[in-house]
Amino acid sequence: MAAFPDSRLRRLRRTPGLRKAFAETRLAPEDLIAPLFVKEGLTEPVPIASMPGQYQHGLESLVKEARELVELGIAGVLLFGIPAEKDPAGTQAWSPSGISQQAIAAVKDELGDDSLVIADLCLCEYTDHGHCGILAGTSVDNDPTLEAYGRIAVAQAHAGADLVAPSGMMDGQVGAIREALDDAGFPELPILAYAAKYASCFYGPFREAAEGAPRFGDRRAYQQDPANVEEAIREVGLDIDEGADAVMVKPALGYLDVLRAVKQEFAYPTVAYNVSGEYAMLVAAAERGWIDERQATLETLTSIRRAGADLVITYHARKAAEWLR
Repeated sequence: MAAFPDSRLRRLRRTPGLRKAFAETRLAPEDLIAPLFVKEGLTEPVPIASMPGQYQHGLESLVKEARELVELGIAGVLLFGIPAEKDPAGTQAWSPSGISQQAIAAVKDELGDDSLVIADLCLCEYTDHGHCGILAGTSVDNDPTLEAYGRIAVAQAHAGADLVAPSGMMDGQVGAIREALDDAGFPELPILAYAAKYASCFYGPFREAAEGAPRFGDRRAYQQDPANVEEAIREVGLDIDEGADAVMVKPALGYLDVLRAVKQEFAYPTVAYNVSGEYAMLVAAAERGWIDERQATLETLTSIRRAGADLVITYHARKAAEWLR
C-alpha cells in the first residue's frame, strides 16, 4: 500500500457510517446464545448473587425468559438443570421426568423450530459429589461415565433438544454419545462438543448458579491445563473425528488465542463460551462506575467473534441484544 501522505487510513474512520460500513467483524443478536438455569421445585425466579441479572428459574419463568430472549433475536438458549435430589451416579440427568428433560420439552414446545434449544450434557449438577462423572474412589472413572453420557443424550433427544452439548471432557465422549444417539434412532441430532474446556477459576459464579461445585478436590484431572494450546488442538481434532458437528472453546476471554488457533486449524463451526466469571467482572466494574457496561460488553463480544467464534454463549445475551437492536 502507498505510504503517508498518499495513504490516510483515518479517512475510513471519520464518521459512524464509514466505520460501520467498513467493519471487518459483525455482531448481531443472532450470534448469541443465552445460558439459562432451571431448578426443580421453584415457583418464582431466584436471583443469583454472584451473577447480577441472572436467575435460577422454575419451568414457568424459564419458558417466559426463553420466549423473550428469542423475540430479541438471539439464536437460542443453553439449558442447565438442577434437580431436587442428587445421588452418586447422577441418575436424574437421564430420567425421562428429570428437570432438564421437562425444561427441554417445555421450552422447545414454546419456541418451535425457529430457535435453538441446546442441552448441556454433564453430571456435575446431578451427582451428590459434584464431579462430572462416575467415581472410582475419589477419581472420575472415564469409561463408565461414557455409558452414562450416552443415556443422558438419548433422554435429551427424546425431550426434543436441537443439540446436545457434552461438557465433561471425558476421553471418547463424543464417539460414545454419537453411537448412543444413532442406536436410539437419532442419527440427525447434532453434537456441540465442549472440545477445549479449561480448568478455569472463572467458573466460580456458575457453580453457585448450577449448585454443582465439587464436594472435594477439583476438575484439573479431566479439564485442560490453562497453559496448553497444542493440547486443545488435539482435543478438538479427536472430537471432530468422533463425530462432533460443532466445537466449543471455554472460557473465551483468556483463551482467544486458542479460539483463533482452533478456527484456523479446522475451519469448523466454532462456539465460544463467555463464562460466568467474565460476565461477573464486567457487571461488578460497571456497578462501581469503573467502566461503561454497554461499551465493554459489546467490545468483549466483538473480540470473541473476531477471534473466530461463529456463536457466543454469554450471560450478557439479553442486554447485548437490546443494545444491538
